[in-house]
Amino acid sequence: QVQLVESGGGLVQAGGSLRLSCAASGSFRSIEAMGWYRQAPGKQRELAATITRGGTTNYADSVKGRFTISRDNAKNTVFLQMNSLKPEDTAVYYCNADIRAPYVWHYWGQGTQVTVSS
Repeated sequence: QVQLVESGGGLVQAGGSLRLSCAASGSFRSIEAMGWYRQAPGKQRELAATITRGGTTNYADSVKGRFTISRDNAKNTVFLQMNSLKPEDTAVYYCNADIRAPYVWHYWGQGTQVTVSS
């Protein structure tokens, strides 16, 4: 059973920082792309950032220059460093990963709440 478990959400004031972590566990061969998506109340889930196994990153325009995605392949973990947070960053943040076990499936974490107060 493959699982993605997120941690690191919480309440922070505007201008502050948070770091999200997401660890994959279970039996699998490898993890391909990993990423973070977010869903604000009343809105659709949207991409925040993705990272390939080789480290190539992609960011939504709304978070460029403020968020940094990284991963530790040895620990099957992806991180999202969020700086200069704004109230509009308030959302549930979901980790996802393309995991080969043995075929590639797209997995989601349970989500972690990030709330930015003004």
